[in-house]
Amino acid sequence: MADRLPSLNALRAFEAAARHASFRQAAAELHVTTAAISQQIKALEADLGTPLMRRSNGAWQLTQAGNAGLAELRQGFDRLHEAARRMRLAGRQQRRVTVSVVPSFAATWLVPRLDRFKQAHPGIDLLLDATTAVADLARGDADMAVRYGRGSFPELSAVRLFEDDVFPVCSPRLLEGRHALRDPADLTHHTLLHLEWAPATGEYPDWRAWLLAAGVTGVDPERGPRFTQHSMVLQAALEGQGVALGTTSHVVDDLAAGRLVWPFDLCMPTRFAYWVVAPRENADRPDIAAFRAWLIDEAGRSLASG
Repeated sequence: MADRLPSLNALRAFEAAARHASFRQAAAELHVTTAAISQQIKALEADLGTPLMRRSNGAWQLTQAGNAGLAELRQGFDRLHEAARRMRLAGRQQRRVTVSVVPSFAATWLVPRLDRFKQAHPGIDLLLDATTAVADLARGDADMAVRYGRGSFPELSAVRLFEDDVFPVCSPRLLEGRHALRDPADLTHHTLLHLEWAPATGEYPDWRAWLLAAGVTGVDPERGPRFTQHSMVLQAALEGQGVALGTTSHVVDDLAAGRLVWPFDLCMPTRFAYWVVAPRENADRPDIAAFRAWLIDEAGRSLASG
């Protein structure tokens, strides 16, 4: 057929030879022999039915036919290079997963474990966007997210990581001394640490609710400092500054390591949990699926060790 595309290797050899006006330099650029360049150009001339280059006074020059299509040929190869560059870039970007996550969960649970993910998946880079704002995954604010709530995530694929129970935690130092914590009534001698936070829907247990459930009277449920982040409440508890209401996901590591203790048996279940969510159309993308599977596995391991 007259409009059949000639061999791309032959076209590439001709473009390089024309650009350099030298078979030798074209061969060096394309990492082939000079004879190979000559053969490719002869094959292209035979295919097109016209000479493209001729030797004159010891130098290669373009014929009228060769010059006629050279500019378009160069543009074509430039566009091919650009297409390849974009595909490589897209491939690298696909291996970087942007994860939106609340700062407290990132600081107390996720970040300490990330080295294990890197060892298991060295080809996937993570960008953790630690923020209390809700990322618009449909708009591309992030590839996936770890969200806290009751599990109502329309248009998203959602898998539960943790169900959160609420219970008092404190430094082991508070189990000793004159006012050692042995019974919930002993809280009257200790500072209560409060999380100043309310979920978008429903109610979250606070000290008033826990004391009521424990049947404790004589303890002011409002006294004590207040914090806006779980991580700050727990840091104060770790320093022995008082007793905090911890949640499963935030204190499991500190309990396992003995940095915090659970002084009383009573815990309050909540309807809240941490969920891994992603747009349904991207949920099975290999890098997203790999990170989700790793999160689920880590959640199971941490609960088992706690």
